[in-house]
Amino acid sequence: MRRKIIAGNWKMNNDVSGTVNLISEIKKELNGKIVNADVIVCPPFTNLETAYTLVKDSSIKLGAQNMYYEESGAFTGEISPLMLKNVGCEFVILGHSERRTVFGEDDQIINKKIKSAIKHKLKPIFCIGETLNEREKGVTFKVIETQLKNGLEGLSENELSNLIVAYEPVWAIGTGKNATPQQAQEVHQFIRSLIAKMYSQNFAYQLVIQYGGSVKPDNAKELLSQPDIDGALVGGACLKADSFVKIIEAV
Repeated sequence: MRRKIIAGNWKMNNDVSGTVNLISEIKKELNGKIVNADVIVCPPFTNLETAYTLVKDSSIKLGAQNMYYEESGAFTGEISPLMLKNVGCEFVILGHSERRTVFGEDDQIINKKIKSAIKHKLKPIFCIGETLNEREKGVTFKVIETQLKNGLEGLSENELSNLIVAYEPVWAIGTGKNATPQQAQEVHQFIRSLIAKMYSQNFAYQLVIQYGGSVKPDNAKELLSQPDIDGALVGGACLKADSFVKIIEAV
C-alpha cells in the first residue's frame, strides 16, 4: 500500500514568530495521535532554518516551496538546492501553478529543477494541472500528458524513486471552486496509467500522487478515500493548525 502524504504549502505567509507558533501548535495537536500519513510543512525560505529546529526531532518533515537549478552563481534572488539541504530540507515543491502562471516557469525550466533536486538528494513534489480555460476546452488530459512528459524528460525510473506528483487543477486553487472527488480521481487514474506507459506498471503503482486544490477538512475524507489519491498538497487550510491536523486525521 502507498503511504499517504499530506504537505502544507504556506506560500508567502508567516514570519519567524508565526512559524514557531504554527509548527508548535501542529506538534501539540498531533501529539499522541496515531497518524497514518507522512506530514510535510513548506514555509517560506526565510523561515526554513527556524522550522527545521522545530521539526527535526519530530515526525514532521521539512520542504521548500521552490529552488533554482544551479548550485551557486550570479542568480540574484534565487535559492540553490545546496542551500535547501543545508537548512534541513528533505522535499521541494517544483512546478507549482503559481510558479508557472505568475512567474512564467515553463516545462523545460521545471525539468531542469527536478533533475537538480534529484542530483542533490531532494525529493521533488512535482506539480501539474490544467487551467479553467483548458478544462472547459476539454484538453485536461492533453495538458497533463504534456506537463508530465516534458517535466520528467531524460529521467529514469530509478532516478525518480522519491518523486511525488501533485495534481492541482489551477481552477480549484484559492478560488473556492472544488474538483469533485470523481473529477480528481479521474485525472489521478489517468496520471497513473500514463506513468505506467512511460515507465512500468510497478513504478506507477508505487508512485504517490497527491491532490491539491482547495483541500479542506470538510472535503478531505472523500477526496483521500479515492483509490488513486495518495494525499494532499494543502494551501490555505494548512495555515491554521486545527484545520491542517483535521486533514491529516482524515487519512
